[in-house]
Amino acid sequence: MIIDAHSHVHDPVEQHLAGLDDAGVDRTVLFATRPHPERAVDLASLRREMSVLDKALAGRGNDADGYRTAWRELDEALAAHPDRFIGFGAVPLDLPDERIAAVVERDVVGRGLRGIGELTPPAGQAARIEPVLRAAHDHGGLPVVVHGFAPTTAEDLRTLSRLATRYPAVPLVVSQLGGVHWMEAVELVRDTPGMYLELSTASLIFAVRLAIQEIPERTLFGSDAPYGDPVLARTTVERVTSPGEVRDRVLGGTVGQLLGVC
Repeated sequence: MIIDAHSHVHDPVEQHLAGLDDAGVDRTVLFATRPHPERAVDLASLRREMSVLDKALAGRGNDADGYRTAWRELDEALAAHPDRFIGFGAVPLDLPDERIAAVVERDVVGRGLRGIGELTPPAGQAARIEPVLRAAHDHGGLPVVVHGFAPTTAEDLRTLSRLATRYPAVPLVVSQLGGVHWMEAVELVRDTPGMYLELSTASLIFAVRLAIQEIPERTLFGSDAPYGDPVLARTTVERVTSPGEVRDRVLGGTVGQLLGVC
């Protein structure tokens, strides 16, 4: 089974399904989203959508209405296509610890979602995910996905490694190959049992090759669609691997085992 480990709700959802079909992807992990860059028709409209993303990555714009809309869109996509989408739930990081635990219980576990993410702590504040990891541990080790590209810093990646060591039963996935800090991300994930590295939006083909070479059992194919493309992401993995067990694990076997879907 081919599983894309990282994608966001599209508007319209049919656009996403077409991309998955083109890539031969059976299922995809689906995150809620507030920005929708796929709606843009020109540079001005793209700037408006990306400004929403910029605010989210900076820890702003976390109003309840925005989250409610994103959750509604996620619920609708999951209900319409349960055979294609594997739902993960977002958690606001600016809540008190006890409220984060309640959100995980109500809005992730209570809605039958398979994991938590994509979390987007502001730059230099990766430690804010610890209450989420604690709640994930309390619910049997739910996988947690954390944004890995800018504004994530090298120190944030080191913080994530320390937290993963503290909660070894919680699979902690760093997205986007750790962005510009990809070499450090590969080293940290390699040396930290319980951490995984998702490979989307890589700008260097040899970064993907080396990541898979170093951590073949904990690297995950992902597209980060609509920011990335499932066809290109799958082709990248296949370009740097040979047919066989390692490729099969990266393209879906590992994440399928984590989520109990294959």
